[in-house]
Amino acid sequence: MSKKGTLFIPILIVIGLAIAFSFSNRPEAKVIRTQGPGIGDQAPEISMADADGNLHSLSELKGKIVLVDFWASWCRPCREENPNLVRTFEKYHNARFRNAREFTIFSVSLDDEMAPWQKAIKKDNLHWEYHVSDLMKWDSPAVGVYGVESIPSNFLLDEKGKVIAINLRGKELDKVLKSLQ
Repeated sequence: MSKKGTLFIPILIVIGLAIAFSFSNRPEAKVIRTQGPGIGDQAPEISMADADGNLHSLSELKGKIVLVDFWASWCRPCREENPNLVRTFEKYHNARFRNAREFTIFSVSLDDEMAPWQKAIKKDNLHWEYHVSDLMKWDSPAVGVYGVESIPSNFLLDEKGKVIAINLRGKELDKVLKSLQ
């Protein structure tokens, strides 16, 4: 074997180990991410517990306009968006819609600890009923099923549970809700 050949094999081994090591130490979630639902798709089911251990399922809310909101207490952009969600909820919760009985928010937290999640709900005055989390952060199955890659992220559902808009904020959300009245 030539000198070049003896150097080539160790170099390949080092490169292979470096590549394997870089993939093994990536802080990615263990769930398989999908593309997630698109406009017109039926929203995938989410069944999770609230802070008191009561199970809530998204399918229970059929007949209502629902904003499925993915967020976390540690997410600064989420916390900055929360006042807009509170205003929207207050404005549209009891509003009349053409085909739905009300508007509500189904908050899915990507927290991994109960105390900060509950503190953020209280501090931000998120007074709607549906706050759920499996406390699995990015490993939550809901993250994979919805294809959530960043937060805040949301999906607006019609009364039949079909996605009618994705990632609406502030005035954009208000405009779509108004058009459904």
